Amino acid sequence: MSRPRPPIEVPATLAAAHVTHFGAAGRAWTAGLPALAEQLLERWALTPDGPAASGAVALVLPVLRADGTAAVLKLQPVDEETGGEPAALRAWRGEGAVRLLEHDPETGTMLLERLDATRSLATVPDADEALRLLSERLAQLTATPAPPGLRRLADIAADLLRRAPAAREHAGDPASRALLDHCAGALAEVLPDGAGDRLLHWDLHYGNVLAPLPDGDRRADWLAIDPKPLAGDPAFELLPALHNRWEEVTAIGDVARAVLRRFDLMTEILGLDRDRAVAWTQARILQNLLWEIESGHDGQSSHAAPDRRVAEVLRDRPRR
Repeated sequence: MSRPRPPIEVPATLAAAHVTHFGAAGRAWTAGLPALAEQLLERWALTPDGPAASGAVALVLPVLRADGTAAVLKLQPVDEETGGEPAALRAWRGEGAVRLLEHDPETGTMLLERLDATRSLATVPDADEALRLLSERLAQLTATPAPPGLRRLADIAADLLRRAPAAREHAGDPASRALLDHCAGALAEVLPDGAGDRLLHWDLHYGNVLAPLPDGDRRADWLAIDPKPLAGDPAFELLPALHNRWEEVTAIGDVARAVLRRFDLMTEILGLDRDRAVAWTQARILQNLLWEIESGHDGQSSHAAPDRRVAEVLRDRPRR
């Protein structure tokens, strides 16, 4: 007779994050996670293969399938951000992204191929090489048309412009108001020309690109995970890679040169019009700035500082 396995443990940081962001609903969801995990383990004939991990939203449980294949069970609530992930992964079919193996629509649970969580592009020491690899993944992913039913960048952009005046009234800092005006103006200028129909990842930073397992599927050296998909213009995808690994931007002593080097490399690999890429990057900065002001930080938190500098550099960039 096989021994009963120990219950699935929910990391305290995940439970706390759900209470912070979702209140009682988040507390109830994390309380039900062990039972939900057991239900899916049984349904898909999975065996736990290590301790659970988590991000801010999802519980990720390494498992083995019945044939011994390594996989991960990803459990997360279905909401506006997470609901489109299975459709995006199906559309990419493992080309540049992790493969979706199973999906339970009712709970949002996914079974994914297992990648090497210890090797992301954040661990690649050469910053230019890491950015080149990330940009190549972006170019590959955004070549795919967005499947029906995803959120549309056009709608999100229109909502940003709708929220901007009220946020401006709440921004006590003149620099925040000036940045908000500049970014909203750039978005208002570019939006009438269309917001695109490509399949966007929306969160492709260095930590969201992993290597395959040493004995896994070697179809690519690097694969994207954890999309928050949109239908839109690939130029909206640049900001995470522009402001991540920021210490490497500031280390060289010429922030403007370093930011423009990143921007030029990405726009060249993705084949983007530079002016549209500037405008959509400023739209992304507007989105982050609105989040900051609406949460009471007035755009002055340390998290907002790289965005401010990126916006300034792109505003003052030399014209070609």
